[in-house]
Amino acid sequence: MSQHQVVLIAGDGIGPEVAAAVEQILSAARAPISWIERKAGVAAIEEGKDVLPEETLAAIREHGVALKGPCTTPVGGGFTSVNVKLRKTLDLYAAVRPVRNLAGVASRYENVDLVVVRENTEGLYSGVENEITPGVVTSLKVATETACRKISRYAFDYARRRGRKKVTVFHKANIMKLTDGLFLRCAREAQEQFPEIAFESLIIDAGCMKLVQDPSRFDILLMENLYGDVVSDLCAGLVGGLGVVPGANMGDRMAVFEAVHGSAPDIAGKNVANPLALLMSAVMMLNHLAVERDDAECRQAAERIKHAYDRALADGQKTRDIGGALGTREFCTAVVQRLA
Repeated sequence: MSQHQVVLIAGDGIGPEVAAAVEQILSAARAPISWIERKAGVAAIEEGKDVLPEETLAAIREHGVALKGPCTTPVGGGFTSVNVKLRKTLDLYAAVRPVRNLAGVASRYENVDLVVVRENTEGLYSGVENEITPGVVTSLKVATETACRKISRYAFDYARRRGRKKVTVFHKANIMKLTDGLFLRCAREAQEQFPEIAFESLIIDAGCMKLVQDPSRFDILLMENLYGDVVSDLCAGLVGGLGVVPGANMGDRMAVFEAVHGSAPDIAGKNVANPLALLMSAVMMLNHLAVERDDAECRQAAERIKHAYDRALADGQKTRDIGGALGTREFCTAVVQRLA
């Protein structure tokens, strides 16, 4: 059985605990993965390295795939956000956040099964800010035709590959006529290449209202960086929170899969952290490898793991943050016991 070398960034706080649980489950599921461990965030700084060391970036460039736990970027001191630097440096231009109801996880909503696709490299997160005069600052929203076209095509291509039926663009082109207008135009032009995929556009405030009225009406949501950051967390709240949704940052040549919750240093080392988000991200990673490297063993392992954690949750075997009584290690054991 050939092994795929994958960079593992355990992260900070609860990161090492949830990463260890995921490693154990993937091993039990016979996933053909060999881990290359690297550091980022506080763990890297404590070793006298940069918050995102070049050796970590080099490993991702070499192997093409990484799984990342939650990393802490120290406040102040001029430290760059680990996530922002990772996305920009490696041109991981598409953030992909699948959101679906899980059996056994309480939610106000039913039949939620949507995917947020977010442009990951520009917008207001470009970091172009200036102080015009004392007490007056500006922040520049950047939109390029190149990036808008790339993310739009990615969303429609994702829809086609995954059998999805509709892409909805959230925008504010009625106010930001140039930046959001460009984004909306590129999305409409992309849809012309995918006539079987339905297209819808909504002004973002109206779109958010419709989301909380009936999230089941949505399939794929496409939006620029800031909107996607906010709305993806909103969508996570529809199904139980950040602890039950996976995430991925995709580029043309590299992909980094990650838990999108924080590092929660206050509960680190207490065996109470929920490893599910990182585990679900690892399943996304296995499915990615199955497609990109034509590996049926990765697909089979992904299916076994998904079936196992779905069964565990349905059986009430959950961590405390989602209404259960299990610790990190005990939940890991519950999933392993249900692997087919």
